Amino acid sequence: MKNILIAGGLPQDCLQLMDQHFNLFRMDQADDKDAFLAKHATEIDGVSGGAIGAELMDKLPNLKIIANFGVGYDNIDVAAAKARNIIVTNTPNRLNAAVAELTLGLMIALARRIPKNHEMVRNGHWPSVKRAPLTGQLAGAKLGILGLGRIGKAIAKRAEACDMDISYFGRTDQHNLYRYFDDLTQMASHVNWLVIIAPGGAETDKLVNADVIDALGPEGFLVNIARGSIVDEAALIAALEQGKLGGAALDVFENEPHVPDTLRNLPNVVLSPHAGSATHVTRQQMGAQVVDNLIAYFDTGQPLDPVT
Repeated sequence: MKNILIAGGLPQDCLQLMDQHFNLFRMDQADDKDAFLAKHATEIDGVSGGAIGAELMDKLPNLKIIANFGVGYDNIDVAAAKARNIIVTNTPNRLNAAVAELTLGLMIALARRIPKNHEMVRNGHWPSVKRAPLTGQLAGAKLGILGLGRIGKAIAKRAEACDMDISYFGRTDQHNLYRYFDDLTQMASHVNWLVIIAPGGAETDKLVNADVIDALGPEGFLVNIARGSIVDEAALIAALEQGKLGGAALDVFENEPHVPDTLRNLPNVVLSPHAGSATHVTRQQMGAQVVDNLIAYFDTGQPLDPVT
């Protein structure tokens, strides 16, 4: 039976399933992680959970595979793994529906002021207010998607059902039904909504900068369901405070779980605690996919979902 190092937090059902097929070495529970590694380093065949960099890889001379829980893998030094002939896997497709669903939920909540209206009714202010302020709507609005991958397409499908006009920005023109922009700022100036669903990492760090936010404008809305690093958070806060951006719905943040007080207190913001894939069904499927990748690799030498 192969030995898997648990380097960070994983859901309990994933750990239980993994325990049925592998010997688990729980570094995540060790008080002295360095001592734990020194004792078990040569025994480890695979790693899962948490952030995994070159330093950890170098301490595990027999490491063959890193099985990531999640579709994004900016928590793993993929280049370092490749240089050491270590396979990296992720969990694509299983979370598409859940993330797309939350994205539309955040958009509707922001457009229709659902949190504010909820507070008004709950706090007993409806009799004095008499009626809620008029709001925007998704139908007829223009949506720009930054990153038309699997999840981006799932978001677009649901936005189509809301009668939105869809455009996208990405590295390549996919020649599909939606309008393609090769310039993000141009797309931002064209749309009412900008949804960010691109990978994190150095290539996209602060890609949504002050120029993009200004192009979106005082009637525009920004939704980030991807990684906090993609947005210049200081520029976003300044635009929201100064009325240069209509509003924002955020599931991710630059230094999460720490969220700036200003963002938490702004009236035109809807916040979510990085919960895009946080459904029972999705997390169970992701955990099973982590285990399936490990089993496939050790049985055949070929994982199901290698990161290329």
